[in-house]
Amino acid sequence: MLRKIVHIDREKCSGCGACAEACHEGAIAMVDGKATLMREDFCDGFGDCLPACPADAIRIEEREAPAYDEAAVKASQAEKKPHVCPGSMARALRSESEESVPAPSAKPQSRLSQWPVQIKLAPVSAPFYQGAKLLIAADCTAYAYAAFHEDFIRGRVTLVGCPKLDGVDYSQKLREILANNDIQSVTIVRMEVPCCGGLEFAAKKALQESGKFLPWQVVTISTDGRILDN
Repeated sequence: MLRKIVHIDREKCSGCGACAEACHEGAIAMVDGKATLMREDFCDGFGDCLPACPADAIRIEEREAPAYDEAAVKASQAEKKPHVCPGSMARALRSESEESVPAPSAKPQSRLSQWPVQIKLAPVSAPFYQGAKLLIAADCTAYAYAAFHEDFIRGRVTLVGCPKLDGVDYSQKLREILANNDIQSVTIVRMEVPCCGGLEFAAKKALQESGKFLPWQVVTISTDGRILDN
């Protein structure tokens, strides 16, 4: 039948995964780092994914496609069961007052103050958020920047993620964290590579939609481990 359905331009797609998260029907998934329309009969053609795409890689077109199958969508959603990771239990590791300053010859020590750190696993509300300075960092930044613990993690609650690999839009989760807790400031640390734009976009969107006016900054790390001027 002739109907409206989404079209994804894989050349424009940045691989952030925001559209896959925005598609409530589950029609879109990430394949080889690119958004792909997996089930045409799951796409209702309303385009909830369009505003989520920061790369303008999605449009609505009218063409021959299978009819939207609402019953199949609901059946698929009912089959999906949330997976709970045993290591995702939230807990504080150390307070800022407990952190010691290492001697020049001492081995570097962890400055992580809470667990879990992955955005997907982090709770939306926890005691360690209260009065916290929040660090939202791309996974790769801690590997590229040698002094990441001392310069960024120390004194902050740390959340890390990669929207390209996770295939999700973090903005809703981050918005809930900002809205439900007494966060004092937000620092976003990303890599210079284009796909890291998805994390920055999600964090900024969460800040805007949280209803709070918080001091925030974006720090960009080069692939050779330098802090770039913003």
